[in-house]
Amino acid sequence: MSEVEKFSFQVEIQQLLDIVIHSLYTDREIFVRELISNAADACEKLRFRQSSGQTVYQSEIQPGIAIKTDETAGTITFIDTGIGMTKAELVENLGTVAHSGTKAFLKQLAEKKTDGPLIGQFGVGFYSAFMVATKVEVSSRSFLPEEKAWKWTSENAGGYEMEPAGDIPRGTQVVLHLKDDAKDFTKTDTIKRIIERYSSFVQYSLDLNGERQNTIQAIWSRNKSEVTEAEYNAFYKYVGHDHEDPLLRLHFNVDAPLSIHSVLFVPQHNWENLGLGRTEAGVNLYCKKVLIQSHAKDLLPEWLRFLRGVVDSEDLPLNISRETMQDSALMQKLNRVLTSKFLKFLEETAEKDPALYEKFYLEYQRCLKEGVATDFAHREAIGKLLRFESSSTEKGKLTSFADYVKRMQPDQKEIYYLLAPNRETAESSPYFEVFQSRKIEVLYLQDPWDEFVMEHLGAFDGKTVKAAEKAELDVTDQPAAQEALTNEAAEALAKWIKEKLGARVGTVRVSKRLVSSPAVVLENDRMLTSSMRRILRATQKGQEIKPEEQDLEINPRHPVIVRLDKMRAKDEALAIQVAEQVNDNARVAAGLMEDPRAMLKRLNELLEKVLAEKAS
Repeated sequence: MSEVEKFSFQVEIQQLLDIVIHSLYTDREIFVRELISNAADACEKLRFRQSSGQTVYQSEIQPGIAIKTDETAGTITFIDTGIGMTKAELVENLGTVAHSGTKAFLKQLAEKKTDGPLIGQFGVGFYSAFMVATKVEVSSRSFLPEEKAWKWTSENAGGYEMEPAGDIPRGTQVVLHLKDDAKDFTKTDTIKRIIERYSSFVQYSLDLNGERQNTIQAIWSRNKSEVTEAEYNAFYKYVGHDHEDPLLRLHFNVDAPLSIHSVLFVPQHNWENLGLGRTEAGVNLYCKKVLIQSHAKDLLPEWLRFLRGVVDSEDLPLNISRETMQDSALMQKLNRVLTSKFLKFLEETAEKDPALYEKFYLEYQRCLKEGVATDFAHREAIGKLLRFESSSTEKGKLTSFADYVKRMQPDQKEIYYLLAPNRETAESSPYFEVFQSRKIEVLYLQDPWDEFVMEHLGAFDGKTVKAAEKAELDVTDQPAAQEALTNEAAEALAKWIKEKLGARVGTVRVSKRLVSSPAVVLENDRMLTSSMRRILRATQKGQEIKPEEQDLEINPRHPVIVRLDKMRAKDEALAIQVAEQVNDNARVAAGLMEDPRAMLKRLNELLEKVLAEKAS
């Protein structure tokens, strides 16, 4: 009498299988990862039983995983020496798929409300095998000594069969009879590539046709005191696809608020600096050493896209296919924890090894600045990591906001910065004169994007960050080095300049900040700053950017301004030309002169008049 028992799938189960096979997974090769993951889970369950002192059938056989391919027979076989299954467990785990709640699940799936941890609930990972197989055979022998071995067979035709499996070793063997269009999965190279992508770090031995595959250890799960420098470097080159050793690394394991095992690396070079375009996220997300998402975009903020490495968390609730995260709130929490940990690591590196941190900063400062502008939650922490040249440091030396604050004068309430292409330009700027006179430190910002950074940062340690040209400082309490205009004369001259220059200038007023420059232009609240205009010119090539009015401040102590006042009474036409030139010179100093042709024509005329006067 035949011992084969036949079972029918419920209608809902058949519908579920149809969804799994035809709709759920975006890539058929995922079945290899799922079956290896199931095998690893079986091995882990056996290890737990052994460690708890339970009697285990064939205890001398160590848990492990093997895969065999047969091109002639058109099969691929997955074998594990794990915990195995009884007849009842085969029926429950494979025969019913979701022995409760199936209708509710199908309804949720139809309405796209699949927000629960569905792999564990419905066990559909195994059924990914039917994407590539016409027939699946599962033979299993439980770890329980009194249990017999059983074989489960299904051809996805609405049911399955059960029969005794004879005398087989402990564990589970899954044989897939492949479809004609899936015979490529019988090739060793194909399976080897899939293992390398998804399952390289499974903690149990994984053999393919007798050859060990997972030779690279999951070093993130080990204690960092046990990992050598050579192992770290080899692992980085593997996951980072780089030939150089990393510049920095962070290895940490935490249990709260989430269980996280991670190794993060910073490459020696930022490839974006070489004009190779925006790099992709480089950190892979694992759950129990099985790859869930390569280059996980939401795992870290966009500005940390330069990082390479691995994050493994057992707390991740996954969707059925393991290909996307379901719990976005938990993903955001993981993002915050990882970002905060890496920022703390950078801060500690800057304190312990300033030279190494500066090397990192010079490579990745643009990414940090992007973080200030885009990552509100970590803006203050990123601000601590910014570095700039300063009027109080030597050329080429960088300083931090924190060090600036320590050097601030007792009554100083603001942090001042000056945007200039280089240090020499900053120190010769008319905007710097009042700070130099009062011995107040100024940060030199040389990157056009720094202005956006400062606007988003706003303040540091309770001190407002302010542009030098907007500082409310003056030098009126210091003696003039030469003849100066009276207040009344200076005000009258300012009024005259405005009348003659008209729309070419905004407000004209007497300056209280200038020492050695005749005039300076200042931004009003309506105009674009010089750096913003440079960025617009770079991003809007071919489009005209209309000139704007700038306010003009004149220095009543400067000889040019004193003589201009006298000249307007003698030769107003010449005085107007000089006033125009003074305004344009100030615009050049501010980096606002976009078309110098009119200025050069006027300058040549002034030179001609000076030379004619000298020659007469």
